[in-house]
Amino acid sequence: MSAGTRTGAGEGAGTGGYAPAPGAAPLSRMIAAQTAFETKMLLRNGEQLLLTVIIPSLLLVLFSTVDIIDTGAGASVDFLTPGVLALAVMSTAFTGQAIATGFERRYGVLKRLGASPLPRWALMTAKTLSVLVTEVLQIVLLTVIALALGWSPEGGPLAVLLLLVLGTAAFSGLGLLMAGTLKAEATLAAANLVFVLLLVGGGVIVPLDKFPDTAQTLLGLLPISALSEGLREVLRHGAGMPWGDLGVLAVWAVLGLGAAARFFRWE
Repeated sequence: MSAGTRTGAGEGAGTGGYAPAPGAAPLSRMIAAQTAFETKMLLRNGEQLLLTVIIPSLLLVLFSTVDIIDTGAGASVDFLTPGVLALAVMSTAFTGQAIATGFERRYGVLKRLGASPLPRWALMTAKTLSVLVTEVLQIVLLTVIALALGWSPEGGPLAVLLLLVLGTAAFSGLGLLMAGTLKAEATLAAANLVFVLLLVGGGVIVPLDKFPDTAQTLLGLLPISALSEGLREVLRHGAGMPWGDLGVLAVWAVLGLGAAARFFRWE
């Protein structure tokens, strides 16, 4: 009698026997498992932890308590918190994801995962969900710190949620595009350089009105500027839907994700 058939009077008699059922796990379970794995890897990486948690927290505390930059009327923390929240999204969805995915691609991890029962689109979905989980942790931590510093948020949560989701989509697309087209070392250098440049010129710490008029117009079209200014309009000034900023983020999201889907190379 074969191993996969019912044993009858043997140890399987009381339970009806056992039969092997080879095959992949349900897709939802595979995505959940890969999401948990990606999140653990991200949070265990010292460099990524520095980018995603430590730097935004230090910037928020430092510039809220030390009068270094003129942030205009009102408490500094009310100006800074929306920008730092935008920076947290960028650090996770763009910088961290680009670097991690770039090196996974270099070492053949993506190639091996691409040959597993997990479809490639499901792997990208798991990476995106991992980014969202990390962002939730970031936002909770930064919100607690900001409230302890005297932050008084205004505005509606729906507008904030839409800004964060579109910002995540925009930066995720750009990060995957960079990781899927450049060499890992080039991705590492470029992602960190972009992070620093956008930190300075994206309205995160330095108000955009400190720049010349022409520069303000151009900088305002960047995804980090649209996200930080949109969050600031809602959380600091109690504005409704910032449709202009949402539109800028939507365009970047479509272009970034579309280009990543078209040009991403798995090896």
